[in-house]
Amino acid sequence: NQTDLFKISRSKFNEFLKCKKCFYLDRVKGLKYPSSPGWTLNETTDLLLKKEFDLCREQQIPHRIFQKFNLDKIVPMQHENIDLWRDSLHHGLKYHIVGSNIVLHGGIDDVWFDQVTNQLIVAEYKSQATLRSVTPTDYLNGTYHQDYKIQLDVYAYLFTKMGFDVSPTGYFYVCNANRKASSFDGHLLFEEVLVPYEWHAGWIDPKIQEMIEVLNSNAIPDQNFSCENCAYTHHRAIAENI
Repeated sequence: NQTDLFKISRSKFNEFLKCKKCFYLDRVKGLKYPSSPGWTLNETTDLLLKKEFDLCREQQIPHRIFQKFNLDKIVPMQHENIDLWRDSLHHGLKYHIVGSNIVLHGGIDDVWFDQVTNQLIVAEYKSQATLRSVTPTDYLNGTYHQDYKIQLDVYAYLFTKMGFDVSPTGYFYVCNANRKASSFDGHLLFEEVLVPYEWHAGWIDPKIQEMIEVLNSNAIPDQNFSCENCAYTHHRAIAENI
């Protein structure tokens, strides 16, 4: 029943999709579950890629990966708010949900521009280390990559709500470290692949309304038996009662 704006990040929205109970305990009751260490190697890859793309952004020239995948009409997008959009902690993309006090927000990795269609393209950097070469089909079908697709769906949704014309195709810039190298020698070798993804946002509005109903409820949602946090607390409670 509060009237002040209440921010929900893209990651918190994703937590709602995974487990309504954990989301409710966090956002309504203020009970946060244990955090995990930061992914500093992945973050470093993101940081260095952003430096590369910013150099191309200044000159408005295609990045080397675009030429490799025959996307020479695409350049990193120039916009006065690019640094704000990438600041997930303090700014990011923002949309005030109509008829509510909820502000959905999230920080992007990058946004590119199609010089032919004049549409912006949502891009996410992803780092990994697998023995298999990266193919779009395998990557998008991967169990642990379903959250990535949701992530890009939400960012494209936010851009459209902010009034931008968004390309129907976004990209994952996948950096796959070579685990077959003969030695380390102070550096990692990466296979770099662009994985195109046709984003879908039609499911988001209904889920946002469902999320708002959960936030406004006085009852804690039922346990989600596929949630690891719920499973842990459930079995710990059983063990402590023995």
